[in-house]
Amino acid sequence: MPRRAHDYRGLTQPRRLQLLRAIQRAPGRRAGELASECGIPLNTVRDHLRVLEDEGLIRGETVQVGMRGRPPVVFHPVREAALSPAASARVHGADERGRMLRAVTRPPTAVRAADTALDADAVRQLDVLYEHLDDAGLDPAVDEGSLSFDLAPCRYHDMIDEDRALVCRVHARLVRDVLAQTDGPLAVERLEPFVTAHRCRLQLMLVSRKSSP
Repeated sequence: MPRRAHDYRGLTQPRRLQLLRAIQRAPGRRAGELASECGIPLNTVRDHLRVLEDEGLIRGETVQVGMRGRPPVVFHPVREAALSPAASARVHGADERGRMLRAVTRPPTAVRAADTALDADAVRQLDVLYEHLDDAGLDPAVDEGSLSFDLAPCRYHDMIDEDRALVCRVHARLVRDVLAQTDGPLAVERLEPFVTAHRCRLQLMLVSRKSSP
């Protein structure tokens, strides 16, 4: 399948995945610290961080330290869409496309039945997560009744022998962040890597939300 303009380039190189995982594991570090930890030249790290930030996978934050010179920039995962223009645009676009697709492909009675099974926030989370997984090259097949996604084929299969845990942990964290960015009742129950040689399974669950006082 040809790449789409909004696919994630940031997830197609091992070094970017390595940097993303380092930021997920310990947010708030500078490019130099990440370069030292990951063993990657600083200029290369800066290039990779720029790609990850442009795609809404991380965000840079300028820190005021009260010293002369340019203030340092530290990097965080994006867990609130409002803090990243790229992530916010992705969430908004996926929500719009999901609602339009449902309106076209489902008769009114089916839409009403689905809305009674899952509230609008949960439906939006599913739509945004589906597009995230699709853009990541994981070819998702969703079962809304069981709140599960089958993911195949994995674009990162060639990397698995080198560091399977790295790839799986990056994606598990990204799924949690996407659900948090969308703000709804769905959460990750479990991610089962490679239930077959080329398939993974993501299971979501409904969680209760505290009502506002």
